[in-house]
Order: sequence, then C-alpha cells, then structure tokens
Amino acid sequence: MNTRVLTGITTSGTPHLGNYAGAIRPSIQASNLPGVDAFYFMADYHALIKCGDPQRIARSRLEIAATWIAAGLDPEKVTFYRQSDIPEIPELCWMLTCVTAKGLMNRAHAYKASVDQNLAKQVEPDDGVNMGLFSYPILMAADILMFNANKVPVGRDQIQHIEMTRDIAQRFNHLYGQGSEFFVMPEVQIDDDVATLPGLDGRKMSKSYDNTIPLFEGGAKALRPAIMRIVTDSLEPGQPKDAEGSHLFSLYRAFATPAESLDFRQQLESGLGWGDAKNLLAARIEQELAPMRERYADLMDRPDRIEDILQAGAAKARSLSQPFMARLRDAVGLRAAPAVVAGKRAGAADKKQAGKHARFVSFRDEAGKFRFRLLGADGLELLLSEPFDNPKAIGALTQAMQNAPLSSLATEDNGIVQVNIDGTLVASFPAAKLESVALAIDGLSQG
Repeated sequence: MNTRVLTGITTSGTPHLGNYAGAIRPSIQASNLPGVDAFYFMADYHALIKCGDPQRIARSRLEIAATWIAAGLDPEKVTFYRQSDIPEIPELCWMLTCVTAKGLMNRAHAYKASVDQNLAKQVEPDDGVNMGLFSYPILMAADILMFNANKVPVGRDQIQHIEMTRDIAQRFNHLYGQGSEFFVMPEVQIDDDVATLPGLDGRKMSKSYDNTIPLFEGGAKALRPAIMRIVTDSLEPGQPKDAEGSHLFSLYRAFATPAESLDFRQQLESGLGWGDAKNLLAARIEQELAPMRERYADLMDRPDRIEDILQAGAAKARSLSQPFMARLRDAVGLRAAPAVVAGKRAGAADKKQAGKHARFVSFRDEAGKFRFRLLGADGLELLLSEPFDNPKAIGALTQAMQNAPLSSLATEDNGIVQVNIDGTLVASFPAAKLESVALAIDGLSQG
C-alpha cells in the first residue's frame, strides 16, 4: 500500500538556495522512493494572507513551478497542482470551518504571536489580524484532508497545525461519519537530517532576515557575488580555521559528497584563506545548479508549458477531489436533489424530470474565450471544454461529438479522459465520469 505524502509551497516570493536545500531537493528525492504517492501543490490561497501584491503572487507562481520542475520534479510521477485550481478545497474549507471551535483557532501560534505583539505595542489585540490569518489552520486542514494525506512533511513550528487538522477531521467524522470515516488521520513527518542553510549573516537563510543566496534569480553572475558577502571571522590566510563553526563549511557540506566535504574541511584547518574558500564554495554550488538553471530559464520563457503541466496536474487532482466532494456534500445534506419525495410531489417531480435531457451549453468565460459544458439530465456538469477563440468552433465540436462514438475520440491516461477531435484537445474529465458522459452524448445523438 502506498503512503500518500503532501507538501505545500506558499507562492509569495522567489525561491532561494535555502528553499532548495531544505525543501525542494529532499522532497523531489522522496517522490522517487518506492511506495510513495506524492502530492505537491502551490499554496496560492495561503499567499493572499500576507501578500497584497497581485503581480508578486502571479510571478511567484511561475517561478516556483519552474523551479520545482527544473530541479527534477517529474509531473508524471507525482500530482503537482495549484491550490486555486481545485475548487473543492475552499468548499471543504468552509465545511470544516463550520465544525471547528473558535477556541481552537484562538490557540494557533501565528494568531497568538500577533496578539502578543499588539499587546506589547499597547494597541487592540486583533489590530491588523484578518480572518485569513486567524483561520489559516483550517485551510491547511482542507489541503491535507482533501486528499487524505498519510504524511505531511513540516518544520517543527508547523506541528501544531497538523494536530489541529487531526482534531478537525475527528470532529467531522464524528458528526457525519455514521459508522464510517471520511478522513484519515494525517501524521507529522519531521526530517532532522534535512539541511537548514545559514544565510549571509550566519542566521537561518530567510527572506525575513534579508540574508538569502539566490537560487536561479540573476543567473550565475548573481551567485558568486552573494557568496562573497558571507560573513566570516578575521583569521588571515595560513591561520587554521574552525570548519565546524564556519558557515562556509555548512553550506559546502550541503552540496558536496562526503569525500569533497572532508577535503574542504582539511583545507580550512590547514589555513585556506576565506576568499579562496568562498571561490571553492561558489564553484561547487554552481556545479549542481548550472544544468537546472538552464532548464529553469527555458521554462520561464515558455509559461504556456508550465500552464499545461499545472492544468494536467489539476485534472489529475480533481479526478480524486470531485467524487470525494460529492460524498462529503451528500454527508452534510447538500445533495443535488431529494432522494425521496412523497405523494403527488414525487409524481410531479418524476414527470418534470422525465422531460429533461442532457444538453450542451456554450458560454463566454471571464478571459473572453468560448467554452461549452455538457450537462446531464439532472442539470449537473459532466464535462467542461477547453477555451477556444472562435465561437463557431463550439458548434462544430459539439456536433462532431454527437456524430462519432465517444470511444473513437477519447483516450484515458492515469484516471483522466481526454477528448480529441482532429488533433485538438476538446475536453478532459475524470475517468469515473466516462460512462455518464457517453450515455449523455448517446442520448443527444439519438434525440
């Protein structure tokens, strides 16, 4: 049985060297282990809590996606998606909000820290606190529970949020489970062996401290000058250096083999000058980053390629989230229609329903593109088309779908069905809907 592991990356900035060594590289390595079903998502809803700059968030989404793919993440092996592309997540978040005690949120570390800071400044306790910050742990719970992750790799400062997720999941199961459990209990995964890189000033590398070393930003020309700014002591060349106490050695060890690290240590202890040591460090890091940087630049020049990868990831994720949300909606009473209607109302409803048929509905989306939906006889959406520039294409495509067997137009891969007509991708939908879609189109053709 596979273990589902889920990791989120907040899209509020540009990845730096510490992000790569501390989160990106170990996560990609873990995704290649046998028995691991890895989910990686860009937490762009979370970014809205503290970042009010739309351009920064949009740019960060591209940079983070390009970074992970350039660093070796294989979208075919994992489920890689944007949080905002999965509408079931905010829907689940609201359901969980309605079963979560306010007192639990009062105890969240981030909220308590904001209150303590306000009290220290002698202002209102909730000054500057928005509901995004206050209920952040519930959205995090929805991220995890939507896909029933077994393991969630986090830092020690995030352990409380996983504990809260378990509390919320248990409450929902208790209220609506009726003998069955909708949510598994996620477990914290702490890896103390993952590198925590020191920044330019020796503190943990963080944008908050303005002490980061760029990963890809600025290219190779930006990497070496940043490394040359790393703070060292005043020991001269020829004087022995304390390797274990050196930030340079900590950085070098995070990128080198054990043999290379040993050689670097010996050179420092033998009196290697700090300038020469920084040059060796820059060369060793560049050796690892150069091939990835080239892939990164190519991806950033082709945002459409990134978008294709993310849309495929979203379709893969929604093949799980859509049927699961249907179960949850039924559990809380948000059914599509009453299961039983008594007396004359039942007869009238049946008669009215009998007069309904599946149908194609065309419309213009928010981006000005033209799309169509296939709605079942019950009015529920069975598929949503890709966007097209020409409204005339919609009529031609829907007609073509009615004139040919769906089996001749559709291919299935990894739980997602794609409909192609004359080499053009028309629509994608979860394989679980294939029979319903085929029956609906067949009914249209016969009608």
